[in-house]
Amino acid sequence: MTAIAKSKPKAERIDLRVSITAKALLQRAAAARQKSVSEFVLDSAQTAAFEALADRREFRLDKKQWAAFLEALDSPPKKKPRLEKLLKTPSVFE
Repeated sequence: MTAIAKSKPKAERIDLRVSITAKALLQRAAAARQKSVSEFVLDSAQTAAFEALADRREFRLDKKQWAAFLEALDSPPKKKPRLEKLLKTPSVFE
């Protein structure tokens, strides 16, 4: 279980209506992870929520850190010869 699910008592409910097929899939996946369906769905939903919000989190910098951050953004990219070679090499799938 994630830290959020363990950290506070559970007082809220979320009700879902699912197809028989979806329920069976969730039950099999939960059993494979040795969790209840509720635990599996909650863990999976929280992981998806964190991923969806990852680029929207707030971060704070003091003036010196902000200046360094802007300088890094404005500086030209570093040459990566090995990466350039890799990207120019035909793929095995081509």
